[in-house]
Amino acid sequence: MAAMTLLGISCSKEQKENEGKAPITKPQITIEGGRLTPEALWAMGRIGSVKSDIETGLLAYTVSYYSVEENRSTTWIRIVNPYEQSAVSHQLSVVDEFVGSEPAWFGNSGCLAYMKGGQLYFRRDGEDVQVEGAADIEGFLLSPMRDKVILVKQVQRNDICRTKDLYPDLPLATGRMYDDLMYKHWDEWVETIPQPFVCDLEIEYYGEGERMKSAKVNEGVNILEGTAFECPMKPFGGVEQLAWNPNNEEIAYTCRKKTGLDYAVSTNSDIYLYNIRTREERNITEDNKGYDTNPSYSPDGEYIAWLSMERDGYESDLNRLFAMHLESGEKHWINENMEDNVDEFAWYSNDEILFTACWSGTINLYHLDLNNGFIERMTEGQYDLGLGDVSDKYAFLLGHSMRQANEIYRMDVEEWKNDPSRDFGPRGIDWEQPHTALEKEIEQLTHENDNIYDQIERSTVVPRWQKTTDGKDMLTWIIYPPHFDPSKKYPTILYCEGGPQSPVSQFWSFRWNFMMMSAGDYIIVAPNRRGLPGFGKEWNEEISGDYGGQCMKDYFTAIDEFCKEPYVDKEHLGCVGASFGGFSVYWIAGHHDGRFKAFIAHDGIFNLEMQYLETEEKWFANWDMGGAYWEKNNKIAQRTFENSPHKFVDKWDTPILCIHGEKDYRILANQAMAAFDAAKMRGVPAELLIFPDENHWVLKPQNGILWQREFRGWLDRWLK
Repeated sequence: MAAMTLLGISCSKEQKENEGKAPITKPQITIEGGRLTPEALWAMGRIGSVKSDIETGLLAYTVSYYSVEENRSTTWIRIVNPYEQSAVSHQLSVVDEFVGSEPAWFGNSGCLAYMKGGQLYFRRDGEDVQVEGAADIEGFLLSPMRDKVILVKQVQRNDICRTKDLYPDLPLATGRMYDDLMYKHWDEWVETIPQPFVCDLEIEYYGEGERMKSAKVNEGVNILEGTAFECPMKPFGGVEQLAWNPNNEEIAYTCRKKTGLDYAVSTNSDIYLYNIRTREERNITEDNKGYDTNPSYSPDGEYIAWLSMERDGYESDLNRLFAMHLESGEKHWINENMEDNVDEFAWYSNDEILFTACWSGTINLYHLDLNNGFIERMTEGQYDLGLGDVSDKYAFLLGHSMRQANEIYRMDVEEWKNDPSRDFGPRGIDWEQPHTALEKEIEQLTHENDNIYDQIERSTVVPRWQKTTDGKDMLTWIIYPPHFDPSKKYPTILYCEGGPQSPVSQFWSFRWNFMMMSAGDYIIVAPNRRGLPGFGKEWNEEISGDYGGQCMKDYFTAIDEFCKEPYVDKEHLGCVGASFGGFSVYWIAGHHDGRFKAFIAHDGIFNLEMQYLETEEKWFANWDMGGAYWEKNNKIAQRTFENSPHKFVDKWDTPILCIHGEKDYRILANQAMAAFDAAKMRGVPAELLIFPDENHWVLKPQNGILWQREFRGWLDRWLK
């Protein structure tokens, strides 16, 4: 199911696990055979957030290193000079490096705020000052005037009754009691919620200089005091859901002011403007019934912009960019001429916004002029870009592709604006010819994993357009193995995407890694089937209420059309996927007519009726399944449940590996157990891999290695 990544929460857990232990440094690894291995994948540095300091020109970013032996990781903050690099190694000049997360420049000649172990610190010239009173936090947001800070803290829910409060004489009782929904979410039993505290920040300096002596905050004001509402919203929201206005007098925050059943069936969050002095607030998105998130004020405070989905209950609705003139209250959907999902945005000036959006299987950078509403695509290439930070001249980007993990890139916005030859327009590209990764429009600053890439032969990724059964064009990525020889025949794997509405863009995954899969001499076929964003609203929405329909026909089109190539070993085809991709594998297992010789389903839905009641976010089940299975007159819902994979087990005849995490409360692990049991009772070769301590993903290093070994071993067993 659709999801984003929140680095802050994972870093917080990581730092608690690392207390008292030596930090993990960059692993050194020698790779035999020139092919990517699971161990090499986990030896890669993982670059996260990036922040630019306008005053000094320095760049701060995070990079995480993992130890498989110790089964943990450490996140480092690295401060570099982006204008100085070695001519030999291309590595940037490192000014400082230390353990921490969530870096944010304090605007004091190179002073950086950051978190470590749930505690806020300031650091300048290698000296740390711990902020008194800012402990046990999950995030922070400094005010423009540097005299206040928002601290995100977990508070006890006031709408649930704990057993130890009911029965003080049973302190060791472990039972949990609930009388409403949303008692569990993602991978936790929800007993606390995040809420924002607006605190006064007091700093003492040495003499007249800028060297900081001490810093402290008061208890602050919880702007959601006495409520059970979340801000940021679980499970993936971070401080991007809060914003200060430039004059320090107002906060914009994101909140879905619902609990229990109302929360479980609705995505209707809103943007609230909270006055620091009067403590009054107003809802500026009350007229919109879907998600409203991630507010951001223009530099002059004249406008506020945010991301908005229109329909309540539809978590994969078109993500639109809105702006409101604060004095007049006039609102505009400012990218209305696009059908692209806006992923991230940032103000570049008072009337210019930079944003990233997905179109035709890639995520590129766009420029929006508020004066005339004109949108231009700034980059063009076979990659995905994330908007890290914006300075007075540059956009700092996180770029990756199916061939490369995140690295930091820089784009000179002013140079682009003054280039008379620019003529990209607002759309994506047609992919008539293969494009090289990360082309000339952007400059690569970091080379974190060159030590890995220099030792391996990377796969080739080629776009391929295919005609679907209803006559439409579908983009499918073909990933060829290293040293591909078209005179040979290769076993081939159909990759089924999750989400359901998550694009098969140029993503890099440390688990579903196409370089890793193809390194075993497999060809990977990864289609952008029906129900994925980046190809227009109609294409994206054709999956809801029709899980067994055109999206499945698109899968068969992708593999059948590619099997016409002489180098495809049609007798040795596999099919793999996770989440909705896992559902797809279970469904295809009962409908493939002998095409495939092996299946792997991770965290997939096997029984839709079970899933409808087991999942926690009921809005998803209601929208995508079309309603409840007991609604006998609801034709859409009945069509959905009639296509539940468990109803076609009588046709299962192909070996299947079922994988699941027991802390996955989005799709419970009993789905995989039921599928495995069904296969064994049918006499079908099957294996079950259960992770008691993993959620919808596999996050621990040794579990990740185990996952990769079993994944490859199962395919090799049946396809070679």
